[in-house]
Amino acid sequence: MASTTRPAQRALGTSGPVTSALGLGCMGMSDLYGPADEAESIATIHAALDAGVTLLDTGDFYGMGHNELLIHEALRGRDRESVQISVKFGAQRDPNGQWLGYDASPAATKTALAYTLRRLRTDHIDIYRPARLDPKVPIEETVGAIADLVKAGYVRHIGLSEVGADTLRRASAVHPISDLQIEYSLLSRSIEAAVLPAARELGIGITAYGVLSRGLLSGHWDQDRPLAGTDFRGQSPRFQGDNLTHNLTLVEALRQVATAKGASVAQVAIAWAASRGEDIVPLIGARRRERLTEALGALDVTLTAEDLAAIEAAVPAGAAAGDRYAAAQMANLDSER
Repeated sequence: MASTTRPAQRALGTSGPVTSALGLGCMGMSDLYGPADEAESIATIHAALDAGVTLLDTGDFYGMGHNELLIHEALRGRDRESVQISVKFGAQRDPNGQWLGYDASPAATKTALAYTLRRLRTDHIDIYRPARLDPKVPIEETVGAIADLVKAGYVRHIGLSEVGADTLRRASAVHPISDLQIEYSLLSRSIEAAVLPAARELGIGITAYGVLSRGLLSGHWDQDRPLAGTDFRGQSPRFQGDNLTHNLTLVEALRQVATAKGASVAQVAIAWAASRGEDIVPLIGARRRERLTEALGALDVTLTAEDLAAIEAAVPAGAAAGDRYAAAQMANLDSER
């Protein structure tokens, strides 16, 4: 099902911007999913913008600045005010791409933004957020530093990523938070217990990444798919051995529901995430135009109560085998504590 509908708009919380109902996550165009074709990546961003997608999500550590430079190139000649750019910062990496921890101290926060502004060739970032909670720095200090940047006009809104309910409350006491970026999909529903209710209590929107569980819910994954050495799914628990076999069984059950709707597995998975509330903006991680077109088709999928019951019978909450990250990364998630 190809989309015939331009993305509707949704507000990111009570203090955030109004964006397209679907956003484009650009990480895979530069890093972590193996090689990507740069020309096709730029063409995909252009196609998303032309289709009415206004929210572009990136991180300064995606390809060590490459992703920001790519977005700058894609936006060349476009109206900057028609696009919202969301940037994560704080992850530390060495020249080989190895992870070294997080630094969200006030000085590092302001320095990171200076480099981001230069790479993107822009005078402001629409939403700026630490990629993870820095265990060495109180969230009040990090948010306070970004609040200084808001006052100076370099940042328009403050977001957070992968933090828990208590951290959301502490951060909101310092400055309004537009949205929480966090993994949310049929296979990852832990936010429903405490994080999502807290966000709604505080008027904080959700930008949901991983709505296709890094390809598992795309409907295009198979047991024997080869992975490049730089593709982190090679170490992701859900893509290993019996876990993968089990998870693909869930996908096949979901495929039956999708087929009955005249939609693809990916479209139903995205539509399910979008159906969870008007305060949720799913991020599509498409790297190619054909995948973008398929994902945008989710906008034409209307899920009835019967459809939602069938979807959750096919993929019940908690049914996924394996954690969403390896153990060392899970330990860094404030949202999972």
